[in-house]
Amino acid sequence: MTKDRPSRVGVLLREWRQRRRLSQLDLALLADSSARHLSYVETGKARPSREMVLRLAEALEVPLRERNTLLLAADYAPAYRESSLSDDYLASVRSALETMLAAHEPYPAVVVDRLWNVVAGNRAMSVLLNGIPSHLLEPCPNVFRLTLHPDGLAAHLVNLGEVRSHFLDRLRRQVTATGDEELRLLYEEVCGYPVPEPQDEGEELGSGPFQVPLRIRTPLGELSMFSTMATFGAPADVTLSELAIELFYPLDEFTGTTLRALAS
Repeated sequence: MTKDRPSRVGVLLREWRQRRRLSQLDLALLADSSARHLSYVETGKARPSREMVLRLAEALEVPLRERNTLLLAADYAPAYRESSLSDDYLASVRSALETMLAAHEPYPAVVVDRLWNVVAGNRAMSVLLNGIPSHLLEPCPNVFRLTLHPDGLAAHLVNLGEVRSHFLDRLRRQVTATGDEELRLLYEEVCGYPVPEPQDEGEELGSGPFQVPLRIRTPLGELSMFSTMATFGAPADVTLSELAIELFYPLDEFTGTTLRALAS
């Protein structure tokens, strides 16, 4: 083994610890270790065992993809498989996703990966994608580009200003939490989209359970929706751990009636 291997995993662990705003003592207590041993690991004076790397990664809530990176940096084999969603290995997952998407109709639902690329969607998503130009749909639609690009859904959002602020804050927090370089580049890209001119964002909805609903102008009238996110519990596959299902629901009676009528 080369001498720099332990220091490489130490550097990565220190970055994750600092990202989580934990002291060495805090992390040592969470991982059932000692601050002294953790200090030796971070500085390269000690090589952590495979079990220690995994314990530290668990305590730091490191994503599975990056846990594999930590293991490789410490000269260990990856612990988590990374499959393609089309693999037979994930056939049950595809079936579950198809069931959830279909069952949610007539309301929109979409499956996204860690970069918010659209993996699958149900037929009701057409109400959100209608009129979106091909350059935002190919080769792979991305939720942030679809929503914030001036050629995308942004042109039809009644409350674009607050949606833009909410989306950028969500993505910024995800970049901070994960340190994902590709997410950082996506954030920089969407931040660079033209900022809309101040505009009348329509009639106030009044007090409600959601601060930033999705309010969309359509030929049928204004549709108002909120969404919820679902993920798979206790994933052991990198791809599975990075999938999320976003389910949209009507916020008012008009939206619900309209979506049901479109489906029928």
